[in-house]
Amino acid sequence: MTQDKIIVLDQISRMYKMGDEIIQALKSVTLDIYKNEYVALMGPSGSGKSTLMNVLGCLDSPSSGSYVLNGIDVSLMSDGELAEVRNKQIGFVFQTFNLLPRLSALDNVALPLVYAGDSKKQRYEKAADALHKVGLSDRIQHKPNELSGGQRQRVAIARALVNNPAIILADEPTGNLDTKTSVEIMGIFEKIHNAGNTVILVTHEPDIADHAHRIVRLRDGLVESDYSNEKVIKVDDPNHQYKLRGV
Repeated sequence: MTQDKIIVLDQISRMYKMGDEIIQALKSVTLDIYKNEYVALMGPSGSGKSTLMNVLGCLDSPSSGSYVLNGIDVSLMSDGELAEVRNKQIGFVFQTFNLLPRLSALDNVALPLVYAGDSKKQRYEKAADALHKVGLSDRIQHKPNELSGGQRQRVAIARALVNNPAIILADEPTGNLDTKTSVEIMGIFEKIHNAGNTVILVTHEPDIADHAHRIVRLRDGLVESDYSNEKVIKVDDPNHQYKLRGV
């Protein structure tokens, strides 16, 4: 199944210098993630999951080891090259939404396409389609302060989808949301996964991680465990291929 691997991490380490002290945030992490997987990265504070997310998202480079993303070795790329890979290959969703307050939902979602070189007409068509996918067709001209927290996160998800990236990387995407809204947002991620996307979710909340089909736990910069989520089962409905047991 080598051709189906979208991420291949081989003995990745990441060290930081703090004063005279060397902090080793990641220690020889080896991990494969396949196309159309839905993976949750979990771990306590200081486990290395945030550092691993930064490496996976090409926001940071490993100190040693290799990282092949969708067939491209990104381990030794320059900052400029990494920025280009990020824009084409990865859609980010953050806990704090990271929307520009003066722009409408449509303009926020269209923003990544400016860097991709799309025309204004193409940008708005793609952005409107992405907002439709997350159920916000009637809010495209609203600014972030005119939207609820859940709606703002939907805009952020639409922005992550608009470039049709290989991977959706979500960092604590429900951290600022109430329980009901969190369930709705996780339902959107399920639909994104069922549409063929690879989804990587970083969370410290077990009930959020339970939506993923594979759970990777980190501790002290190492992979502590890596297992399939038995709480998720396949169902026959083609529009919702997986569901949580008992739901």
